[in-house]
Amino acid sequence: MNLIYVGDPMCSWCYGFAAPLDQLLTDPQDAAPLQLALVMGGLRPFTTEPITSERANELAGHWHHVAQASGQPFGEAPNTALHQPGFKYDTEPASRATVTVRSLWPKLVWRYFKAVQQAFYAEGRNVTEPGVLADIAEALTIPRADFAKALASQAMRDATLADFQQSQSWGIRGFPTLVAEHGDHLHLVGSGFMPIDALRAALSGAGVAHHSH
Repeated sequence: MNLIYVGDPMCSWCYGFAAPLDQLLTDPQDAAPLQLALVMGGLRPFTTEPITSERANELAGHWHHVAQASGQPFGEAPNTALHQPGFKYDTEPASRATVTVRSLWPKLVWRYFKAVQQAFYAEGRNVTEPGVLADIAEALTIPRADFAKALASQAMRDATLADFQQSQSWGIRGFPTLVAEHGDHLHLVGSGFMPIDALRAALSGAGVAHHSH
C-alpha cells in the first residue's frame, strides 16, 4: 500500500506528527514496508507581510499544545524564528526545498523534511532563507551548490506549485493529511495529528475499507 502524506515543513502539527509516522515507517512488525510519498500542501505560501509580535506569541502558544501532544521539542518565545525581526511566514521556500530533494535525492526526502522541521521548531532557524535550507541539505551530505542551483530554478518553483494545486484538487485543507493509494483510487486515512496507536488503527481501517469494495 502506498501512503501519500500531504504536509508542510512549517506546519507545527506536521512536525508533531513526524514522531508517530517515523515509528510506523521503521516498525519491524510491518512485514511489507510502507512507501511514503510526500506532497507539499502549501500552508502559507507566498506570504509577503512580516509577522506581528502578537501573532508570533500566539503561534508560539499554539506550538506549546503541539509539544504537549507529541513530545516533540520546540523553542520557546522569544527565541523562535517567529520572533526574529521582519520574519515572514512564507512556507513556499521550505516546501520547494523539500520538492528539490524529492526530485534529485529522493532517498533523503523524509530525512530532509524532518531536518527542516527540527531546524525551524527546535533550533529557531529561519527556514525561509535559501542559505539555511542549503545548510540543512549539506548536513545530509547533499552537494550544496547542486542543491542551491536546483532550489532557485523555475523547474522546482513549478513543481512546488503543482504540489499545492494537487493538494487543493484533492480537497485537502488541513495538514498533516494521510491518504492511502489503492490502485487508481484514494482513500483518506486521517487528517490531523494522530498518536501511533490511532495511526495504526486508521491504517488497518483503510485496508479493511479497501477489501470491502
